[in-house]
Amino acid sequence: MKKGLIILASLLLGATWLQARTWVMCQGCPEGEMNQLIEKCNDGDTILVSGGRYEGGPYHINKSIQILGNGTPVFVGAGNHEIFVLQSDGIRIEGVQVENVRPNYLKDLAAIRVEKVRATVIRDVRIIRSFFGIYLEHCNGATIESNFISGDASDEASSGNAIHAWYCKNLLIRDNEMSNHRDGIYFEFVDSSEIKNNYSHQNLRYGLHFMFSNDDLYQSNTFVENGAGVAVMFSKRIAMYSNMFRHNWGSASYGLLLKEIYDGDIRDNVFKENSVGIHVEGSSRIKYFANEFVRNGWAIRMTGGCMENEIRGNNFYSNTLDLLMHGRVNDNIFDENYWSGYTGYDLDHDGIGDIPYRPVKLFSFLIDRTPESMILLRSLFVDLLNFAEKVTPIFTPAEVLDNKPLMKPLS
Repeated sequence: MKKGLIILASLLLGATWLQARTWVMCQGCPEGEMNQLIEKCNDGDTILVSGGRYEGGPYHINKSIQILGNGTPVFVGAGNHEIFVLQSDGIRIEGVQVENVRPNYLKDLAAIRVEKVRATVIRDVRIIRSFFGIYLEHCNGATIESNFISGDASDEASSGNAIHAWYCKNLLIRDNEMSNHRDGIYFEFVDSSEIKNNYSHQNLRYGLHFMFSNDDLYQSNTFVENGAGVAVMFSKRIAMYSNMFRHNWGSASYGLLLKEIYDGDIRDNVFKENSVGIHVEGSSRIKYFANEFVRNGWAIRMTGGCMENEIRGNNFYSNTLDLLMHGRVNDNIFDENYWSGYTGYDLDHDGIGDIPYRPVKLFSFLIDRTPESMILLRSLFVDLLNFAEKVTPIFTPAEVLDNKPLMKPLS
């Protein structure tokens, strides 16, 4: 009986596939414009759009169809509404350009909105001058891949996010480029998702911003010249591997902000030329392994409430200040790192310094409390202060030590 049902289901699926039809949309074609073609389509059909410029919208897609561009057709909105609204499972949009969705202070208008659906694919789409680029809400299993999203944001109040996801899971966001928005990628209540190989740059606020999102992977992304860097808040079991955080400068900027993050793994990342490489607040049980901190203001600035973290096997090169830590050590471990400022010796030639390294300098506390003192950074007075504190720690936490500092950087 089961075998018969399977055969019948296969025949029905095959019949549906054979009935799938390709509709052609072009300027002057008799089939009609986009909304007319969507009305004619059945599930499984394809709308093939020829190159050209098409003005109109919004286009509400409530069937499982594909919209494929041939020659990068351009869909231009009137500015006061969205262009594509996806409202069915299994929709695919590929090879088109979408532009001109203007800011709206009452509604988060997007070039492409995806609402309460599964298995959506948006690939190789160019989105230009849009308030929000791609907006996903209550979605499962969407793939957002190889898209170019560029806004014209001038201030945070009148700008949206390039890719915005709210209450979603099992997303794959890969190989996209995002710039000139408020945030490059924004996650809120997004679980079990992956962000890979994206390039997020020159956004007003964050290259990546996520909150209340658990069990996510962020790998091989590049975040460059964003207003405040990357912010990760109120989340659990986060993995960040092989990302680049570079050139996020400003009085309130950092490569990466961690706020109330638990059980994370931050590994093989590069933090280069940021005001602060990583700023940590109230985050515990995080492993910082095999990262490189190069020419940052502070490499790591850690406030109170951080417990049971491991900072091990990292390279600290030529940072102005390696570490600032407020409060108690709280079982945090700082061993087996390479510090370019370490001046100890290795008599037994085992590659580990024979005396511990104190990464917290007195002057880092002074700058933190009185930023104007930065003018004294390269002075002999500061060198004397740091040397005196190194010999007899009074103000800096004496127990913050790398007990096994490496003599050579890890490759």
